[in-house]
Amino acid sequence: QVQLVESGGGLVQAGGSLRLSCAASGLTFSNYVMAWFRQAPGKEREFVAAISLSGTGTNYADSVKGQFTISRDNAKNTVYLQMNSLKPEDTAVYYCAAGRIGSGGYSRLYGYWGQGTQVTVSS
Repeated sequence: QVQLVESGGGLVQAGGSLRLSCAASGLTFSNYVMAWFRQAPGKEREFVAAISLSGTGTNYADSVKGQFTISRDNAKNTVYLQMNSLKPEDTAVYYCAAGRIGSGGYSRLYGYWGQGTQVTVSS
């Protein structure tokens, strides 16, 4: 069975950093685009970042460009999200997702999802 397990969330002060990890199993990791989405209470799930199969291509939501960095280690079946200069508006549940080539920032095109990890940024 496919599992995506996020870790690294928690409470952080504004201006601080967190590194989220998503460990994948049950799939051929290197065959999937990996992405991060987030959802704040009362809001729609929002695309954050995606990374290509080899890790050479990335795309980001405009809101996090220059602030967040997505990376992957195919040898470890893990995708990461480095979050710097965190702001209270970054508070959300962050989800890891795996999708086919071309999934991009469209949540409906991702077939596998993690359980989410809470990120809370205090003022």
